[in-house]
Amino acid sequence: MNEERGNAPAILLAFLLGGAVGAGLALLFAPLSGRETRERIKDLAEEVKEKAEGAIDDIRDKVRETLDVGKKALEEKNSVVTAAFEAGKEAMEKEKERLTQK
Repeated sequence: MNEERGNAPAILLAFLLGGAVGAGLALLFAPLSGRETRERIKDLAEEVKEKAEGAIDDIRDKVRETLDVGKKALEEKNSVVTAAFEAGKEAMEKEKERLTQK
């Protein structure tokens, strides 16, 4: 499942590029004048650019969310390890005192 998520940006980019190429070819072979064709290509390029920017923003947000979750998990793990270390240190000191009193 993680591999599927890792490939999502590549799949999205391939989809957008494929759509752009297909639409561009359709416009080139359509029976329109040169001016109309160039205008449609320009509009299509703007549309693809906007969609790509939106996809990039979505990917950026997902990466930030994932990093935040990972950072929180590391902080929690660090606090648990620190607490365990302190408890072990405290137990060692108590045992040391008990042994020195005998």
